[in-house]
Amino acid sequence: MPLPTKDEARRLLEQHVGDDYQRYHARMVAAALEGYAPLFQGDPHLWFVTGLLHDIDFEQHPDTHPRESLRWFTDWCYPEELVHAVEAHAYGYNGFSTLPRTKLAAALLATDELCGIFYAYRKLNPVPYGAMKASSIKKKVKEPAFAAKVDRATIYTGCEHLGITVDDHIANLIRFLATFA
Repeated sequence: MPLPTKDEARRLLEQHVGDDYQRYHARMVAAALEGYAPLFQGDPHLWFVTGLLHDIDFEQHPDTHPRESLRWFTDWCYPEELVHAVEAHAYGYNGFSTLPRTKLAAALLATDELCGIFYAYRKLNPVPYGAMKASSIKKKVKEPAFAAKVDRATIYTGCEHLGITVDDHIANLIRFLATFA
C-alpha cells in the first residue's frame, strides 16, 4: 500500500484514535511538519502523513508505543523515512533508543513535545497560535512545572539533530501553526 492520501490518513487516525485531544495533537504535529518540509527539501505530503499518524497506536498500546504502529507501517509498505521518524520520536521510551538520522525524524522529535507546550499555553491564554509570543513559549519550556508531562529533553535533542536553536524552532511553530485552529 503506497503512502496514504491526506484523507486516507485522516480516516486511519479516526479509526485508531478515539480521544479528541490525541486527534487534535496529531493534526497539530502534522501541520507543523508540513510547514517544515520545504525548509529541508522534504516532501510535504510525507511529512504531513508522518505527523498525523505518529501516535496512531498510543491510545491502544501506550506501554509499547510505537511498536504496533511500526509493524503496521512496515506491513503497509510505508516509506522507510516515515517508519524511522516514528521510531525515533520514541527515543528514550518503551525501550526505544534510535536517534534521528533524517531531518524528518529530527523535526518530529523536536515538534511532538513542543506542540504539547503550545496546546497547554493556549488553554491558559486563548490566543491564536500565530499570535503567541516566542518569549512566552520559551519561558514555559524552561518551567518544568508547566505542562509537566512534556519531555523537554526530546525537544532539545530534536532541535540539535535538526540543526536549529530552540528559539528558532519556537518561532517556526508559531508561523507554521498561524492558521491552525
